[in-house]
Amino acid sequence: MVLGRIIGTLVASRKEPTLEGLKLLVVRACDVDGNPTGAIAIAVDAVGAGIGEVVLYCAGSSARQTQVTQNRPVDATIMAIVDQITVGGELHYVKD
Repeated sequence: MVLGRIIGTLVASRKEPTLEGLKLLVVRACDVDGNPTGAIAIAVDAVGAGIGEVVLYCAGSSARQTQVTQNRPVDATIMAIVDQITVGGELHYVKD
């Protein structure tokens, strides 16, 4: 799993039929404080995430193991919206 922040949306009017009805979001990897750290991914939203939220997403074959993405051609899936991150007893992130 990768920690990331939703930074945008992607709209594709023509796509593989099994992707119809799925929301695609632009996610940038981030650290425990929510600061950007690297790669951008396009991920299927399986949990109703929105722009600005910190999320957990997975990539590769595990992205196809949710109820929403099973047997669909996806490489990244948002599977959790983060409410809080605490490391070593120190609070790093709290959802607004």
